[in-house]
Amino acid sequence: MLMPKRVKYRKQMRGRMTGTETRGAEIHFGEYALQAVEPGWMTQRQIEAARRALVRFMKRKGKVWIRVFPDKPVTKKAAETRMGKGKGAVDHWVAVVRPGRIIFELAGLDEATARQAMRLASYKLALKTKIVIRRDLAQTVSTGE
Repeated sequence: MLMPKRVKYRKQMRGRMTGTETRGAEIHFGEYALQAVEPGWMTQRQIEAARRALVRFMKRKGKVWIRVFPDKPVTKKAAETRMGKGKGAVDHWVAVVRPGRIIFELAGLDEATARQAMRLASYKLALKTKIVIRRDLAQTVSTGE
């Protein structure tokens, strides 16, 4: 599972997820990408499940880049615990995803296979997503060169 090796502070506040993503909103490495359409938290388990779905469908062809990392700790108090006595222990880690954020990138596949792989991966996530194609690649595909 993905999680930081060490952090400066053990616990964080929840924060706000307003606005759209400015960094990490463009395709840099691959040809096809999965982009978030709504804000939310992606757990380390969701990221791993989506990655496995991608890799299994690709059958060792192509390359995958994971563009999000769960670096935010989420705390939880034990079941049937009375109120008070401080904040709970760290339960799991999440990645904060805003609309426009690229989650996964793919390269080395044909468009039909990449779209199907991305679709399967999107089922594993709790966010609405869309499939994006690199601009320079989209122009060559549409003109038929």
